[in-house]
Amino acid sequence: MKVLVVGGGGREHALVRKLSQSPRVKQIFCAPGNAGIAADATCINIKAEDINGLLEFARKEQIDLTVVGPEAPLTEGIVDIFREAGLKIFGPTARAAAIEGSKVLSKEIMRKHGIPTARYSSFNEPAGAYEYIKEIGVPCVVKADGLAAGKGVIVAYDEETARAAVREIMENKAFGRAGEQIIIEEFLQGEEVSILAFTDGKTIVPMVPSQDHKQVFDGDQGPNTGGMGAYAPAPVCTPEIYQYSLENILKPTVEAMAKEGRPYQGVLYAGLMVTAEGPKVLEYNARFGDPETQPVLMLLETDLVEIIEAIIENRLEQLEIKWKNRAAVCVILASGGYPGSYEKGKIITGLDDVPEDVVVFHAGTARKDDQIVTSGGRVLGVAAESEDIAGAIEKAYAAVRKIGFEGMHYRKDIGRKAIS
Repeated sequence: MKVLVVGGGGREHALVRKLSQSPRVKQIFCAPGNAGIAADATCINIKAEDINGLLEFARKEQIDLTVVGPEAPLTEGIVDIFREAGLKIFGPTARAAAIEGSKVLSKEIMRKHGIPTARYSSFNEPAGAYEYIKEIGVPCVVKADGLAAGKGVIVAYDEETARAAVREIMENKAFGRAGEQIIIEEFLQGEEVSILAFTDGKTIVPMVPSQDHKQVFDGDQGPNTGGMGAYAPAPVCTPEIYQYSLENILKPTVEAMAKEGRPYQGVLYAGLMVTAEGPKVLEYNARFGDPETQPVLMLLETDLVEIIEAIIENRLEQLEIKWKNRAAVCVILASGGYPGSYEKGKIITGLDDVPEDVVVFHAGTARKDDQIVTSGGRVLGVAAESEDIAGAIEKAYAAVRKIGFEGMHYRKDIGRKAIS
């Protein structure tokens, strides 16, 4: 089997690594890939958003299965286009992926179908937004409607910050067209958990619950990023919370999407806040999360190709998905200045010194001459598994200390909540 993975970050490296473990996979291509992925797959210089270029390549190479990592090509309809061309592809259609592509749409679906989420209102002009900030009070959360690479969410603890967020998104166009509409919602108090689930549109199989660390600094301080690290399983997701989330959030969401004429097939990611009143949805993603995928897939025992084919063929209920009874932690190493502006091309040292039982997922890397250099905000994900979270944390950070590049920064508290 020939497989094409679309994307070039840490999530895609994790997907390539897992797919390469399948005895059915003969060759993997990744577009565009990165310096680390190049060790496990043939990297193709086609951007993830270049759907026509990807289609042409898949036809020419007679690709048997395409797996899509990032959200942009999904919301742009890559799945619809490949299917129309008779090619096998994994992910939701454009109409289904809109649950991530538009926060306004996702909130409207939740409200209509009684799925627990924060109180909110949406706006397409700033004046009404400023009024609502006074009404809802602070802290509150300001969100750009469209895709903003995980950075379009601002938690405002005072009115001035909330108003500045509206101004930045709607007037200064910080996220371009993604900010033409915004949502302002109540601030939910609690602890976050990410539950990713496989679904063929009927059967829903949740993965091991994980926890991302969105803010750039220790102790959940500073601006939001695409994610500074993750671990699984997340003990905040007790068996009771897991079951509640399955029955009251995941199942109703998939059913709602079918009723709305947006049948959902692929990976559904529910970002939840575990509040005193129970779990509530913060956001949906229409694909594997990044960096949650890195530790979660390390714990997956079942062949990922078997799961993907069962989903595409609407027979997920016939498959038993098995997980290791272990824990995994992934620490993100970021460029100096991230999530703001940062320099690229910094030489990365120490990769060869990392122990064999630790996996370094490449996110923003490139090869320059004979060296691996930085080429993105999130550069590497250092991931380790162990019998428990404490052991995985220790292994991951011991490996982190062996790696270096100019300006490198990372959080020192990934997974600590699981222990405390």
